[in-house]
Order: sequence, then C-alpha cells, then structure tokens
Amino acid sequence: MKRKYLVAAFTATAVAATSLVGCSAGGADDSDGPVTITIMETKQTNIDAIGKEIPGFEAAMAEQGKDIKVELIADKLTDEQFMTKMTQQLAAGQAPDVLDIGENMAISWASAGYLAPLDDHLEAWDGWEHYYPAVKEAMTRQDGQIYSIPSGAGVLNLFYRQDILTELGIDTSQPETWDDLIERLVAVKEATGGSPIVIPAGTAWGGGTWGEGFQPLLGGTDKEFYDPETDTWDLESPGWLAVFNLYAELVEKDLLPIQDLQNPNPWEPTKYTKFPEGEIQVAAQGTWGWKFDWGPDGAAPIDGLTERVATWQWPGLREGDEPYGWSSTGGGYAINADSDKQDAAFEFIKYLSSGKPLAEQLVASGAASARDDLDDVAPYSEEPQLLQAGEDLKGSVFVVTGDGASQIGQAVATATEMILSGEATGQQAYDAFVADATDLLGPNLVKQ
Repeated sequence: MKRKYLVAAFTATAVAATSLVGCSAGGADDSDGPVTITIMETKQTNIDAIGKEIPGFEAAMAEQGKDIKVELIADKLTDEQFMTKMTQQLAAGQAPDVLDIGENMAISWASAGYLAPLDDHLEAWDGWEHYYPAVKEAMTRQDGQIYSIPSGAGVLNLFYRQDILTELGIDTSQPETWDDLIERLVAVKEATGGSPIVIPAGTAWGGGTWGEGFQPLLGGTDKEFYDPETDTWDLESPGWLAVFNLYAELVEKDLLPIQDLQNPNPWEPTKYTKFPEGEIQVAAQGTWGWKFDWGPDGAAPIDGLTERVATWQWPGLREGDEPYGWSSTGGGYAINADSDKQDAAFEFIKYLSSGKPLAEQLVASGAASARDDLDDVAPYSEEPQLLQAGEDLKGSVFVVTGDGASQIGQAVATATEMILSGEATGQQAYDAFVADATDLLGPNLVKQ
C-alpha cells in the first residue's frame, strides 16, 4: 500500500479527526462472517435506495452460509460537508468500510492511499466483464488500478424544448456544429427576446462549471489536455482556448442568462424555472435530469416531459469535430483501505452492482446502467429514457483525468466568471486560466 498523505485542501481540518467516532469495526477479513460492515449515505434518495437493498443482501449471504450484516449510517450532508468529514475519518482510520463517492473524491482519495485497489476482486468476478469498455477506462486511475465501481452512469447532452422550437419554426435536427446551433439560438433570441441556452459557467455554479459545462465541451474537442502517462495537465493544449472563445461568443451575442449565472444557486432560475417555463430553450444536462429535475417527482416537473423535451449531442466545436455525447460515471462504490473486512465489503458491492438491486437503484437515482446486461431487468427495463442513455453511453466520449481536477475546476470557474462579467475576452480568460491553474496545480502537475 502506498504511503498515505492528507489531501491538501483538508490538511488543516484533519487535526480534529481524532475526535470523530469510528465507523469501521474490528474483526478478521472473512467474507463468511460473522461480520458487520458499514456504509454511509448522505442523500435521502441514496439512504432509501441502499436501505431497501440491505435485507435482500443479508438474506442472500445467509443462503450462501455467510453471516454478513450491514449497518447503514445515514447522515444528511452537502457534498462539501461529506468530503470534509470523510477526509477526516479516512485520515484517522475511522471511515466506513464501503464508500459511496463521486469521481473527484475517488481520484483524490486513491492518490492519498485511502482506498483499497479492487483489481483482484474484479478479476474474480464475472460481472466485471459486462461493464462497457469506456466505463472501465474511466474508472482506471493513473497507477493502472481500479479503486471504485460506478453505481450508475449517464450521458451529458443538450436538452432542448422541442415544443417551443417547433412552434417558433426553428430546426430541431441535430446541429452538426456550434456555428449551426448558434445561428438557431440567435433566431430564437430574436423571436423571444430572452437568452435561449444555459451552460454552467462562473463561480456560483461551483464544480458544475467544470464537470457539467466546460469539461464536456473540452473533451469532445481536445482529448490531449491531460496526459495519464505523466499525470500532468497540458495547459497549452488547443482545446482550452477554443472553449473559452465559445463562452465569449455566447456572452457577446447575449445567448447565456448572465445575471442568473452570477446569482447564488444559478441552476434554480435557469433549470428549475426558465427551462420548465420555456423561457430558456436549451440546457446542458445529464441523464439525471429526466428524473430529478423535470420528472414527475423532480425539482421542477414538466407536464408531458418526453413529448416536450428531447436531447441533442454536443455539436462539433472546431472544423472536423463531430457531435458526441459526454460520459458521466457519477458516483461509485469503493472500499476503505483501512477496512479489515474488505472481502465482505466487496460482497456487498457486488450485490449492489448486479441484477434487480442495481436496476432499482438506477431507477431511484435516474442513472443509466454502466453494464450491458441490464436492459431486460425490471424496473430499469421500464425506463425508456434511461435505456436510451445506456445506448448513448456505448459510444460517448470520456477523458480520464487525475490529480488536480478540483484545482482545474476552480481555475475554469474563475476564468469563465471573467467572461460573464465582461472583464475578459476568450483569449484573456484563457491567459488568466493558465496563470491561475499553474499556480494552483504546482510544477509537478503541469506538463512542461
């Protein structure tokens, strides 16, 4: 196991870790039991979904002669609160056995030595062969090992109000290029007077500016911005400037809702109000939007959603670029490197990642399957939008990155904020980004 070190952003808070109550109980690493493993969930949807699966898992283990119990730790926290608290617990050796974490957490904590490599477990599990190759690649860290298994996946696309665009006489076929789409957006603006598209930008959107806006645009245009062999970011790769110039053009032509993007919680007036009301006609969004944003039980339900809303792939940005979908691996299950119940923990992960238990979780979370063998498994088989997202996932784009993703996201948010406020052109924002990212990353993470 590699030497552990504190993730830099949380070094100061880790001193308090010794006051936390430990979650990982003692005992031999024995998948037959008797043993109790722990998992923490911080969102009500996940708390309900995982809680529903625990009795079935324990019964399935009993049928195999294994006495394994699961303790669900329900602690409602924001992502930032969870990352802070869990970093403290990992540093103190007090974290749960099973971790349900996002990609950036997996990257940081795998590098810090906090997560157990899963390769030996995966080689012995026939379920692993059913995961899409792009997903396997996305989950492989820079040392060539895998530290988490996706609990779901998705594709980020451009969702559009086909009812409004059709009423306005705007072409709703797949735009091949951004020039094509911008021409349509200008026509919409002239007809409605509003700003027709929302793509995460600026500092108020937080990490979503990078993960849900800039990175999908960049990855479809330029796949060389991160070098996995040297674990460095190429800040001179040409895609960066192309994306900053696109943001600048959208702002210059008043196509982005600038004031909304600069207010707190910018997703609320844009995705939760103006898109449902038809005042914004195009929105960058992921698969989860069908359920959590605009579905019947979502934040802002749209009546007749599937008749009124459809999706485009991201158009090509530069000459020769073709439309594409952007993969999102979402959350993933990992094992605490300090857990002495890793075999039992992986039994639980296998159960959650297979068959009906996985189908039920995917429907609950509005995510697509990262596996190729779930289309006939209810209730997932009854969700046409998720099935389509699964099809799109097979050929979507994803660029694997590593250490420094959070710092890159911070620099991108700051630079796009300069564009929104009118302080910078695309070139000026790019120059400021390079300076900021270079300082935040440090010399070891910047490609020379």
